[in-house]
Amino acid sequence: MAQLSTASAGTAVRLPGLPAGIPAHVRSHASGGRDLWSAPLPAAPSDATAEAWRCLGEVLDPEIPISLVELGLIYGLEVEDGVARVRVTFTATACPCMEFIREDIRDRLEREPWIRAVEIEEVWDPPWTNARITPAGREKLRALGVGVAR
Repeated sequence: MAQLSTASAGTAVRLPGLPAGIPAHVRSHASGGRDLWSAPLPAAPSDATAEAWRCLGEVLDPEIPISLVELGLIYGLEVEDGVARVRVTFTATACPCMEFIREDIRDRLEREPWIRAVEIEEVWDPPWTNARITPAGREKLRALGVGVAR
């Protein structure tokens, strides 16, 4: 049985079901997350970065049903040793959906069993403009009745 102690109060809490020596905060079973102590990650696809791009293509902007990739909000993505590093920007520095977008990126990538961590870097330079919207994104916007100047 594992035991946690608080330095200031000197109290100990016994946690049933956890092996001794493994700190409770690293066990993710209580949160529903992946238990990294039990099993190694499955093998990544042969082109993990391309597969991660495909995954991000499923993440929609919270305000319009266009993917972050099609909107040109993803400035970079690489996957190495199970860690996905995403470079993302937003349409404005005061974008009210920034936290939602970060959560959606993290949630989608962490569903892949070969990704153990997601690191998100906000990029503000160069600033986003509608020139970054992909042709597919422009078509979807037009279908929604939204005109996009070039």
